[in-house]
Amino acid sequence: MEWMDYLNESVKYIEEHLTDEIDLNKVSKIAGCSSYHYQRMFSYIANIPLSEYIRRRRMTKAALDLQSSNEKIIHIALKYGYESPTAFNRAFQSVHGVAPSLARENGIQLKAFPPISFQLSIKGEIELKYKIVKMDSFKIIGVKEHYLINIEDNFQNIPLFWAKTTQTGVIPSILSRMNQEPFGLLGVSTCMNGKDFEYYIAVSSNGETPSDL
Repeated sequence: MEWMDYLNESVKYIEEHLTDEIDLNKVSKIAGCSSYHYQRMFSYIANIPLSEYIRRRRMTKAALDLQSSNEKIIHIALKYGYESPTAFNRAFQSVHGVAPSLARENGIQLKAFPPISFQLSIKGEIELKYKIVKMDSFKIIGVKEHYLINIEDNFQNIPLFWAKTTQTGVIPSILSRMNQEPFGLLGVSTCMNGKDFEYYIAVSSNGETPSDL
């Protein structure tokens, strides 16, 4: 499937640029989506945040470099984007459990995280139906919060926003304004600039917007 190929191509790009500053906009473009949605999708499918995956891959390669060469640790740190020896030492220990200065010792145990490869696995006989619909613009009424694009924080903060909205008792008021498609209580993210976005809990409506929504 093409979208699976795009995902694997994006991972290949990351792998080829582990010693460079990885351009997430370029990565997401290869995958055919925005940087925000790519990071969400990657974290959901791979069960690991993209930033953590990149860190583990870099530290895996750094460990191999340490064990297979006499290159100075500071040079290897710079190679993988760490200008501070302290930052490199902290990242290396968080992955391998030992300092990079010990990586060359005989018998030292290190960890290796191989590159991710996405494959389609079909299980079960349950039929799942879905559709993608392109619509004209429509008005929504509800509540919103402002977020920076930080996938790890967003995965925590947006569910908290839903919980808080439910507890305030405003959901019935929002639902009472629903009068046009798409029907249902919507979670809407308007992320257009790649830096921050507004997230709405809302319904589609052509009615007047009350002052408290």
